Amino acid sequence: MLTSSTIQETAGAQTNDKKSQASLLQQLITEGQNEASQGFDTKSALEIARIINHEDAKVAAAVKKAIPEIAEVIDQVARSLRDGGRLIYIGAGSSGRIAALDASECPPSYSTAPGQVQYIMAGGPKALASAVEVNEDSEELGQRDIARRRPTRKDVVVGVSASGRTPYVVAAVAYARARGAHTAAVTCNHETPIAGAADICIIADVGPEVISGSTRMKASTAQKMILNMITTGAMTRLGYVYENLMVNVHMQNSKLVERGIRILMSACNIDRETAVQTIKSAGRSVPVALVMLKAKVDKPEAVRRLAKSDGNVRLAIEDNVLEL
Repeated sequence: MLTSSTIQETAGAQTNDKKSQASLLQQLITEGQNEASQGFDTKSALEIARIINHEDAKVAAAVKKAIPEIAEVIDQVARSLRDGGRLIYIGAGSSGRIAALDASECPPSYSTAPGQVQYIMAGGPKALASAVEVNEDSEELGQRDIARRRPTRKDVVVGVSASGRTPYVVAAVAYARARGAHTAAVTCNHETPIAGAADICIIADVGPEVISGSTRMKASTAQKMILNMITTGAMTRLGYVYENLMVNVHMQNSKLVERGIRILMSACNIDRETAVQTIKSAGRSVPVALVMLKAKVDKPEAVRRLAKSDGNVRLAIEDNVLEL
C-alpha cells in the first residue's frame, strides 16, 4: 500500500531524474546554440539560405572523420548478409525516418529480399508520417520491438540516434548485443549511452544546429550519408555492383527496365537491341545477362556461376570463389 511519504519519495525521485536528464540534454553538442545563426529570425531569406548552406558544408567533413568505423560496419554487414543474416536499423523520430528510407530503398536498388535490410521505428510505421515521439522514451518498448525480430549472431543491428541517448534505441541495441548480434550505433554526440551499448560507434560531430536541437537538419544529413555508405558499401562488397553500375537493379517499372538496359549497354559496349534481347533471354535479370555476355556463356551456366559466387557478378564472370 502506498503511503503519503512513499508517494512523496517517488515524486521526488522522478523530479531528480528529470533534472538529471535535462542536465544531460543541455550538455549535448546537438542541443547547443550555434553562434553562426544568432539573430536568425531577423535575417532575410537569402541570408537564411546562406547560413544553412554554410553549416551544411560541415557535414561531409564530420562524416569523413568516422570513415574507419563506417568501413568496419560495411564489412560486417556484407559478411552477415552473405551468411544469411540481416541488417536491422532501429531509430526514433528523424533518425528512425532516415533509417526507414535507407532500408526501403535496398530492394529496388539491389534486389535484396524484403527481410534482408529492415527497420524498426519507435511508434511503428504510423510514426513515419506522424509524430509519435513519446515512444522513444521507453526502454521496454525498444526491447520488445527488437525482441520480436529475434536477433541472432548472424545479424547486424544498427541503432540510429542523433543524441546518442534515446532510451528506446539504446535499450534495443543493448538487447540485440546480449543476444549475440553484431551491433553498431550512428550518433552525433560523444560519450553517450549508445556508444556503450554497441560494439562499434560511428560519431559524426556536426556541431550545433542552425535551429538549436533541430536534428532533422545537419545531424539527419550526416546520418543519411552514413547509412547510404553502409548499405552501398555492403552491396558493393557482395558484388551487386559491377564497376560503378547498379547491376542488381530490380526491374519492376519502366524506369528501372530502362536503367537495366542502359547498364548492360554501358558495361558490355553493345547496342540497345542486343541489350534488350539478352535481358529477355536472361529472364529479365541484368546480372545473368551481364555474365552471359562478359563470360560468353549461356543462361544456365551464368545462373550456375552466380549461385556459386553468392551473386557476386564480377566473380561469376571470372568464375572464382567468393571471399570477403
